[in-house]
Amino acid sequence: MTSPTATLPRESSGADTLARTIATPTVRRVRPRLRALDGLRLIAALMVAAYHYGGRDGEISEAWGSSPQLQFPTAHNWFAYGCLGVQIFFVISGFVICMSGWGRPLRAFFASRASRLLPSYWAAIILVTAVFALPVVAYKAVSPSDALVNLTMLQQPLGVDRVLGVCWTLWAELRFYALFALCVVLPGANRARVILFCAVWTLAAVVAEGANEPLLDLVLMPEYAPFFIGGIGIYLVHRDRKDLTAWGIVGVSWLIGQHYAVDRLWHAPNPEFFSYRTSFGIIAVVTAGFAAVLLIALGALHRVDWKWLTVAGALTYPFYLVHEHLGWVTVGALHRGLGLPSYATLGLTIAAMLLLAWLLNRFVEERLTPLIRSGLTTRK
Repeated sequence: MTSPTATLPRESSGADTLARTIATPTVRRVRPRLRALDGLRLIAALMVAAYHYGGRDGEISEAWGSSPQLQFPTAHNWFAYGCLGVQIFFVISGFVICMSGWGRPLRAFFASRASRLLPSYWAAIILVTAVFALPVVAYKAVSPSDALVNLTMLQQPLGVDRVLGVCWTLWAELRFYALFALCVVLPGANRARVILFCAVWTLAAVVAEGANEPLLDLVLMPEYAPFFIGGIGIYLVHRDRKDLTAWGIVGVSWLIGQHYAVDRLWHAPNPEFFSYRTSFGIIAVVTAGFAAVLLIALGALHRVDWKWLTVAGALTYPFYLVHEHLGWVTVGALHRGLGLPSYATLGLTIAAMLLLAWLLNRFVEERLTPLIRSGLTTRK
C-alpha cells in the first residue's frame, strides 16, 4: 500500500517545508468503527453461552437437575456447535490485534491490551470467587492462594485451579499477543513483516504438530494458530483487497483451521456421548466465521452500522468472563428454585449475564481502563 504521508517536491527548501508544517494542522485519520464486528463478537459469545448452558454435560447438569439433553431434547445438538464460537473469537482477535498494533509502539500496544483485558477480568475473578464461597452455593470455590494466582492470568501454565472456566482462551490470547508484539510490533508493523510472521508461524506450527514437542506446542499453539493467522490475513485484505498473498494466507489458514476443528470436535456417532457434531456442520461453522469477518473486512456489511452494536461489543468480554460459572448459579435458582421452564430459564439467565456485563463495563471498565492505559503509557 502507498504510504499516507505525501512526498515533498525535491525543489522545496527547508524553510518552505517548515512554513507549510506550521501552517497546516496535523490531521489524524480516524478509522471508522466496524460495528458489524462488534455484533459478530456478541454472536460468538452467545454461541459459547449456548454451549455452556445446553450443549454439554458437567456442572451445568447439576444446575438444571438433569442432563441438558433432557432439558433441550432437540436443541442440545445445535447448542453443541456453540463451542466453535471460540475459534471465531480467535479469527476476530487476529484481525483486531493486527489493526491495533499497526503503527503503534510496543509500549502503547501493551498498554492497550492490558487496559482492555484486566479490569473486567479482575472483577470477574473476585465476583465468582465470592459467590462460590457462599454457603448456599453448591459449587466449590478455589483456595485463596489459587484465587490470588488467577489474578495474574498465568494460572494455567502454573497448574493452578482456575476460577473461570473460560480463562484457557485468555492464555491462548496472551501467547498470541506476545508473539505478535515481539515479531511485528517491536520492529514496526508493515506488510512484508506481517506476511513473514504469518508464513513463519504457519510453518512452525505445522512442524510443532509433527514433532509432538510440548514446548513447541505451548509456544506455537498449532491448534489455534490458523485462526489467529487467518484473522491477520483478513486484515491485510481489509487494507488491500487486491493483495493475493493476503488472500492466500486466509485460504491456507481456513484449510488448516477446519482440519483442527474437525479433528478435535468430531467423533463417530455414539449414543453414549452427550451430542454428535457432524464433520460437515463443524466445517460449516468455521467457514461461516471466516466468511463473516471477511465480509466485514471487505465492507460488504457496511450497512450494519447500528449504534447499539457498539454497546454489544463492549458487553461481550465481561459477558464472556462471567456467564459460565455465574450462569450455573442462576440456572439453578431459576429452574430448580423457582420452577421456571427450561427455555425461560435459558433466556433469563442470558439476560441476567448481559445485565451484569453492562454493570461491569459501566462501573469497572469505564473507570479503570483509562487509568491503566494512562499509567502504562505515561513516561516518568
